[in-house]
Amino acid sequence: MRLRNIRGSREVVAAHDYVVQEPESLKGKWNTHFDNDHPIHVEIGMGKGKFIMQLAELNPQINYIGIEKYSSVLLRALEKRNEVELSNLYFIRFDAEYLNDIFAPEELSRVYLNFSDPWPKDRHAKRRLTSKEFLSRYNQCLKRDGEVAFKTDNRPLFEFSLEEAKLAGWELKDVTFDLHHSEYAIGNVMTEYEERFSALGNPIHRLVTYRK
Repeated sequence: MRLRNIRGSREVVAAHDYVVQEPESLKGKWNTHFDNDHPIHVEIGMGKGKFIMQLAELNPQINYIGIEKYSSVLLRALEKRNEVELSNLYFIRFDAEYLNDIFAPEELSRVYLNFSDPWPKDRHAKRRLTSKEFLSRYNQCLKRDGEVAFKTDNRPLFEFSLEEAKLAGWELKDVTFDLHHSEYAIGNVMTEYEERFSALGNPIHRLVTYRK
């Protein structure tokens, strides 16, 4: 699906108080930005922000950072963000490939990946956010007990993700091929895509992985 560009979105994002404009300057100092020592959770590819905003509202004891690559998409999240009072949520317009430029070792407690681009061609496998290459990036900035949580309705991508975690030497838990009919459905916060795909009858797959 082609991404529709919204005129002026880049300028709005670049001037917005809820968007961190120079995230590299906060590497190793994110807790000072939030003015507390709470755990930091990151969603990569947050889309329009429904998922991470709901988490931030439900868990004020956790700091959240939403990362989105495209200004036009981030603009939609900012429109929602303007309607809520939250001190534990900020956004970044950034490419996750350079994640280690903005987060220091053991700075993050959890990474969320929701309905990520499947990059279906084999030659693009390294671009998938659950590839062993990206797991290596997460490994550098997650705490020792940190986790990566992944949801998708794309079965081939999910099976690829299970194999990549094993190849990277990570452990798996809470694995399900049908989240909404599993024990893990309790407390599940849905994304926009999740609501859409589950309404069509598509089973939602979920895993959590962590380092040995």
